[in-house]
Amino acid sequence: MAANATFDFDLLARLTDAPGPAGYEDRVRDVVRDELPAVDAVRTDAMGNVVATVRGSADPDYEVLVAAHMDEIGLIVSDVDDDGFLSVEALGGWNPDALRGQPVTVHTRAGDYDGVVGITAAHTAADEAPADWTLDDAHVFTGLDPEEANERFGVGDVVTFDSDLRELGECVTGSSLDDRAGVYVLLEAARRADPDVTVHYAATVQEEVGLRGATALGVDVDPDLVVALDGTLEQSYPGIDPSNVITKLGEGVGIKRKDASVIATPGVAERFESVAENRDIGFQREVSWNIGTDTGGLQTAGGARPVGALSIPVRYHHSAVETANANDIEAAVDLLTAFLDAEDGTLW
Repeated sequence: MAANATFDFDLLARLTDAPGPAGYEDRVRDVVRDELPAVDAVRTDAMGNVVATVRGSADPDYEVLVAAHMDEIGLIVSDVDDDGFLSVEALGGWNPDALRGQPVTVHTRAGDYDGVVGITAAHTAADEAPADWTLDDAHVFTGLDPEEANERFGVGDVVTFDSDLRELGECVTGSSLDDRAGVYVLLEAARRADPDVTVHYAATVQEEVGLRGATALGVDVDPDLVVALDGTLEQSYPGIDPSNVITKLGEGVGIKRKDASVIATPGVAERFESVAENRDIGFQREVSWNIGTDTGGLQTAGGARPVGALSIPVRYHHSAVETANANDIEAAVDLLTAFLDAEDGTLW
C-alpha cells in the first residue's frame, strides 16, 4: 500500500473484522479496550459506551469529549420460516440493494453461522422478480436443513455483512469503515496526544439507530467541548451529479460545518482549519444535508455546548464495500492529535 507510513492496516482490520451491529457492539468494545493505550481511567456505561479518560497536565478541569461510534448497520432476525429461511428487519439505514447476493454472518448466542442473501436469477421471468426490492424480499439462507435452522436460529439473532478489509492501492475497502475508521482515529490520537486539558476518548454505541449512546453520554460526562469522528459521504464516481459531491477520496480529512443533525460551532471549525493549515495537514470543508452524526446528539445532551467534528470520506456508504483512503484517515489522526495538544481550555 503506497500510503502514509504510519497507517496501521492491522489495527483497522481488527476493528472492521469485529461484528458490531447497533445494540450488539460487544466484540468491537473488546477490541477497543484491548487497544487503548495507558490512560488514567476506563469505564463502560450501562449502554455499552467505553470512556477512556486522560487527565490534563495543566488544566484538568477543562474537559474535552472525543467520540466515535462502534456500531455498524446490521439486521435482526424477525422470523424463521418452515423452510429455514430467515426474515430480517433493519438495524440502521439500509439501501436494500446493498444486500442482494451478499454473503452474511448470522450471530447467535451459540456461535456464528455463514449465510447468504439471495438474488433473483437473470433467467427468471420478469413478472416473477420483484420490481422494487425491499428488505421484505431479503431472506437469509444458511444451508442448514429446515429443522436444524429452526433449532439454531430465532427471533432476535443479528446479521452482518461477511466482508474482510482489503487494500485497494492507497485505499482500504470492506464493511463498517463507518465508523471503525473513526474509532481507529480515536485510538491513534489517544496514543499520540499529550493534552494539557482532560480528554475523554469515547467509543459510542447505537449511533446508526438515532445517536442514542452519544445522547446518554453527553449527560453523563458533561464536557466543555465535544469533537465527534465519523465517516461522511464520498460520491465522486460515475452517475453522481458533481454538485452532490460532498468530499473526495485522497483530499484530506473533512472538517464539518453542517450535517442533518448539527451545525458545528464556527469557532471550533475555524480552529481546526487553523491547526491544519499551520501543520500542513490536508483538509476539506464538509457541508452535508442527508447524514447525521453523534455530534448532534452530544451538542444538546444535558445542556448546550460547543461542538466540532472531523469526517473521513467514505465511498459506497452502508455497504459491504465501503472505501476510504488511508491518507485521509491518517490526516484525521494528525489533525485531531495536533488540535488536542493545542487545546488550552479557552471557552467558546
